[in-house]
Order: sequence, then structure tokens, then C-alpha cells
Amino acid sequence: MDVFDGVDALPALPTPVVALGNFDGVHLGHRALFAATIRAARAIGGTAVALTFAPHPSTILAPARAPRLLTARARKLELIAAAGIDATVIVPFTPATAQLSADEFIDGIVVRALAARHVVVGWDFCYGRARAGTVETLRAHGARAGFAVEVVDKVEIDGAVASSTGIRAALTIGDVAAARQLLGRPPEVTGVVVHGKKLGRTIGVPTANVAPDTELVLGPGIYACRLVTADGIARDAVASLGTNPTVTQNGPIVLEVHVLDWQGDLYDQRVRVDVIARLRDEARFDGLDALVAQIARDIAAARAALA
Repeated sequence: MDVFDGVDALPALPTPVVALGNFDGVHLGHRALFAATIRAARAIGGTAVALTFAPHPSTILAPARAPRLLTARARKLELIAAAGIDATVIVPFTPATAQLSADEFIDGIVVRALAARHVVVGWDFCYGRARAGTVETLRAHGARAGFAVEVVDKVEIDGAVASSTGIRAALTIGDVAAARQLLGRPPEVTGVVVHGKKLGRTIGVPTANVAPDTELVLGPGIYACRLVTADGIARDAVASLGTNPTVTQNGPIVLEVHVLDWQGDLYDQRVRVDVIARLRDEARFDGLDALVAQIARDIAAARAALA
């Protein structure tokens, strides 16, 4: 997949069919949008394009309410490519971008820069200053400017709409199963393994301390997971996300992953932690012996959840 930062030097793309959105998490709703984009592009021998923004528009429009992202840029691009999109265009979202009217946004970016022949959006798509543009105004604009508009309906799983907001809400309370249903894959954390206090190895449970690429959405707790290294190998693991209250007072939240039945050096490696099940809340124990006993129970519970 080709990736283009900005539209100023964007090369001409053959007969672009363009999906518009933020695509944080690349969940089942986004993948339905991409599937429609690819179908339309293949039907006319065109290019399936995803147009997205960086940073997330909320960081400019309402910083205090900006969401914690489900996926960092690199992972989002991986997932978009895996969905079959040919090219992704990342538009810098600046205060000037935020001031574009709905018509200015479509004319300047979608029509002139991209020369879109077909535009695909979700059922609740809004755009332009003050979110004045709607699906209806986009259809009217397309009729004037000569591009088709396709609207993809919401994707529902057991009555829940696949949305980034819904997935964040589920992860915040540790509802891994609900998040997984809406994502269509396990929720995940990506990041680099860094040096920690190395307490785990002193009690016989070495851990990889993962510094996340984005602010964590997942709520504190103990989780069964799989740690995926850069070579694509997934290893069963158990993870602790929290402040380690047994050994630290008012410490920072850290993600520590113990890989089951494996020893090796992961320092400075970029990894992905696929979260499979929540095992329990974080808790403070009366000393290291009690903590070690609980960790043994957590490992057994993780094995059962991952079996």
C-alpha cells in the first residue's frame, strides 16, 4: 500500500475511489467501508484510497475531550493495508483545516487534490467547519462536481454498533469480549519493550515492560494475552496493567507481560500484545509471598483462557 503525507505533492492516482474517515482501530465498521471502496474501485479499474487525518481532529477541535487512540499511526496503516486498500492519504489536521467549510473541504481535497470519482462514507459521516457537512450535503455536492457517493450502513454485532467510541468504552471497563466483537479481532497494545525495575526476575516471573505507542485505553487489571514479536510469532502470556500496589505506592501505570514457558531478550523490540481475556482486578497483597502465590494462580487461569 502506498502512503502519502498531505495532498500538496500528491501524484495522480488512477480513477480514485475514496473512503473518508478517521479509522481509529480499523474495526468491523471501517472494514465494511473499505470493502465497499475496493468493490467500487475494482468495478471501474480504479484505485481504492483511504483518506484520513493526523492528528485526530478532536485534538484540535476539543483537546480536553480528545479520545485515547486505539491504534497508533503505524499500526493503523498496517490494518488498512491488510484490508486491501491500495493507497492511504494522510491529511494534516491543523487549525486551518478545522476552519474549512464543508464545501471547501470537498472541493479542495476530494475534488481537486484527489480527483475522486466515487466517495464512500459511513452512515454518520460529518465534515467541514462545525461538522456542517452531512451525508445529504455530500450527495448534493457529488451531483454538482461529478462524483458518486456511496453510504455504508452501520455494522451491528448483537445489537451493538461497531464504533471506536463503543470499543473505547468497553476497554475502559475491561470488557475484552465486547471490544473483540466490535473490532473483529483481539484488542491490542503496541509498543517497545523497555527496562523496568526487574522485580519479576527476582521472584521467578520475568516480565517484558511494554511502553505503549499511545495512551492506554484498556483499564487496569490482569489479562490473558499473546505477545507478538516483529517476526510474527505469537506466544501465550499473562499481563499486569496497573501500578503494582504491592511493591509501589502511587506508582505510574505500567504494562508488564510474562511470556509463558519462554525465555529470551525482548529489550528494545517493538511488540504487540493481543488481549484475549480479563482475569481479575488489580489488587494489593500482603507481601511478596502472597503476590507470588497469586501470580501462579493467574498463570494457571491464563493457560485455561488461552487453551
